[in-house]
Amino acid sequence: MRPILLKGHERSITVVKFNYDGDLLFTCSKDHVPSMWRAEDGDRIGTFNGHKGTIWDLDVDRFSRRVLTASADASVRLWDCETGECIRNFPHRGPVRGVAFAEGAQVYASISDPFVEHNAQISIYDIPENDDPENYTDTPRLEIDLPKMPDGKRVNPTNIVWLNLNEALFVTFDNGSIRLYDPVTGEELEEIFPHEKKINRVSFNRDKTLFITSSADFTSKLYDVVDLDHLKTYKTDRPVNDAVISEHKDHILLGGGQEAMSVTTTAGKVGKFETRFFHLVYEEEFGTVKGHFGPINALDINPNGLSYASGAEDGYVRLHFFDKSYLDMKDPVPEVDEEEEKKENDNIEDSD
Repeated sequence: MRPILLKGHERSITVVKFNYDGDLLFTCSKDHVPSMWRAEDGDRIGTFNGHKGTIWDLDVDRFSRRVLTASADASVRLWDCETGECIRNFPHRGPVRGVAFAEGAQVYASISDPFVEHNAQISIYDIPENDDPENYTDTPRLEIDLPKMPDGKRVNPTNIVWLNLNEALFVTFDNGSIRLYDPVTGEELEEIFPHEKKINRVSFNRDKTLFITSSADFTSKLYDVVDLDHLKTYKTDRPVNDAVISEHKDHILLGGGQEAMSVTTTAGKVGKFETRFFHLVYEEEFGTVKGHFGPINALDINPNGLSYASGAEDGYVRLHFFDKSYLDMKDPVPEVDEEEEKKENDNIEDSD
């Protein structure tokens, strides 16, 4: 597998994301400057300059016209994707952990951490594309407060996604729970507990019928979006930081590694910093791709299925292009294998 090393960040990577068409790659890190790259050859097209803190999340609209970034400097910025200019800065009350365009890209939602006396919050803002950005308001259309639990513990949101047709806001939390909220009233619609520990990342397939969670409890779980039914579990021996569903094969890519603070004491092999490939249906691991010198924090697979990108604590983004042998590979069907084995055994018995 042929990787291209993208050296554009000075600190650990937090997000890697392909746009809808798969021709652009967006990366964010703790160095305050998100970057945009050409996905076919890894050339850097430009950067988005202006934030003063770690960039925790990024989203790009369907036609790659506008980009949203969520930062620890307690702001969300809206950018022009073509020029890299900041269209608008939206101040928040605490560090912003996640941001997501609604379908149609006229509205966005963000999640922010608690700060001083303010609780964690989900905020929804109107950003109509045809309006003058000067007319955008800094006050959200809707704020959903996330107060402390009855036992006094704070539960902080970690990811936010709009479900199909903007019917609900899908939010993951650091206590292992997932909640759905009504984006009009702010009412909590449903809550499930897929994990016992923090959900680091969640990603959906293209048509948002399946989602996969990545958790610090060493597992990644596949769920059905409509009924929130648990379908599969992918077990590892380390925290999972990100997982993605392949659109062209029944495969899952997992990235992770031990906690970043204990990395300096271990060699690359012991720390297990590779991307792991699992079969979506059979839950079996069938391959790994090494290369990083720190835990993998972010993964994304190109919508065309020909490449994937990984970003790690070592500050590098690796853009991997799949070999022909992987692209042509047929997935095993256990029933067929068993039948062939049975036939072989019958033939041996007949010859005896």
